[in-house]
Amino acid sequence: MTKTELKEFLDAKVLEYNHPKFLEDDPIQIPHAFNRKEDIEISAFLTATIAWGNRKSIINNATKLMELIGNTPYDFVINHSEEDLERLSPFVHRTFNGIDLGYFVTSLQNIYKNHGGLEAVFTQHQTKDSMLPAISKFKQLFFELPHQSRTQKHVSDPIKGSAAKRINMFLRWMVRDNSTGVDFGLWKDIDPAKLSCPLDVHSGNVARKLKLLKRKQNDAKALQELDKNLRKLDTADPVKYDFALFGLGVFERF
Repeated sequence: MTKTELKEFLDAKVLEYNHPKFLEDDPIQIPHAFNRKEDIEISAFLTATIAWGNRKSIINNATKLMELIGNTPYDFVINHSEEDLERLSPFVHRTFNGIDLGYFVTSLQNIYKNHGGLEAVFTQHQTKDSMLPAISKFKQLFFELPHQSRTQKHVSDPIKGSAAKRINMFLRWMVRDNSTGVDFGLWKDIDPAKLSCPLDVHSGNVARKLKLLKRKQNDAKALQELDKNLRKLDTADPVKYDFALFGLGVFERF
């Protein structure tokens, strides 16, 4: 397949999957239940945090999580009491449990009260061509409060070799425009050209079959390789191809 043919093929798949019907089976449906900017951000961040494993299970548990915080994410984060945090203790999604969730809520309160909110942190620490340093700085700020070491594994750091799939997915949700009704386009001061593809087993396997990726591990080096090749196909919005790679892998067993 020539580069032109590859681009035409993937662009057609983007049109097919970057569509409101995508919401029916994807965790992004959770933040779509909210209207307030901060509610969308926080519900999206918490949902993305537990977005690994079976998608039906992710959606079910993210729904339960929203119920535990009264379906008012921002109000709960800002105004919660110790007693409120104790109500979160039964929560579990794979290795993410109530201890982790309690810290996440506490840390998000600190992010909104003392660092200007999620958008401000990522916007402030972006570089001219990448969001990866901002993700690393975010992790540093996120864990500046006392916490159990076990909780740190639930926020990835690309500087330490991770592909940071879940945070890159969260950034896609927040930054890419909402013209198709899938992503939100809430954060206007981050250029979509800087976004990285949420690299997981599905997108990675498809990318290798299409010769967009040679590296075998789904790590930070693989992400840099994939980003470089996707930017050759679309410099302005490279991460739109996440829809094509994911759709081909999950829905078409490509």
